[in-house]
Amino acid sequence: MSRITSVFEQPNRKALIAYVTIGYPSVEATLKVVPLLADSGCDIVELGIPFSDPLADGVTIQNASFHALKKGVTPGLCLEVARELRQKATIPLAFMTYFNPVFSYGLEKFCNGCASSGINGLIIPDLPPDEGSNLETIARNNSIDLIYLLSPSSNEKRVRIVAQRSQGFIYLVSVTGITGTRDSLPPDLGVFVSRVRKVTDQPLCVGFGISTAEQAKAVTRLADGVIVGSRIIQLMEFSDDFKALYSFVKELRKAIDS
Repeated sequence: MSRITSVFEQPNRKALIAYVTIGYPSVEATLKVVPLLADSGCDIVELGIPFSDPLADGVTIQNASFHALKKGVTPGLCLEVARELRQKATIPLAFMTYFNPVFSYGLEKFCNGCASSGINGLIIPDLPPDEGSNLETIARNNSIDLIYLLSPSSNEKRVRIVAQRSQGFIYLVSVTGITGTRDSLPPDLGVFVSRVRKVTDQPLCVGFGISTAEQAKAVTRLADGVIVGSRIIQLMEFSDDFKALYSFVKELRKAIDS
């Protein structure tokens, strides 16, 4: 059982997964916030590797990536940050990135670096499962889960392929579009989750657009976990003591557990 899979083995607990962009607003902030997220109730943290063309990300995360890149954040530095974070937090850590930075770094070299830095999973939105077998093998050899995504527009063939190939959990994109805070959940989310649930017993986690405790609670009535990103990035901009962020995550945890 992988470190990520073990999160979903905890009885009567739904997973709370947070996203931060490494190096935004600073590397020091990343090193401070991730342990705070763990202490306030997060079960997994996604560490975003900044990329110049983040096609799946909305304005908030695009802006975070842009500023991190301007400050010189590279995949190599991200591995160093992950290594330091592993000394500060015991919860699973996953990189969220795009295939270009991983390919440019070298698949073997990148996965070896992930393993030595304490990374437990990889989420690559622009890597389709029918093109991911090489990376899957390398990741598996390094005890790293390669987590695939599904969207509401995914056809039945894609759903079945992802159900067979995704490791750790399946990332369900709540809407066909990009990340970002939204006022409400899509009305057909339950139908989407049920459609995937019919073909797999893998844990299902929903992300994209979840920004309130009420939304998080509604999602975890349907799925095994909820992923929150853009709102966390916004609260990191609010102040450098991160008290508002801590309170927000505690609120999410309480809502999910209630």
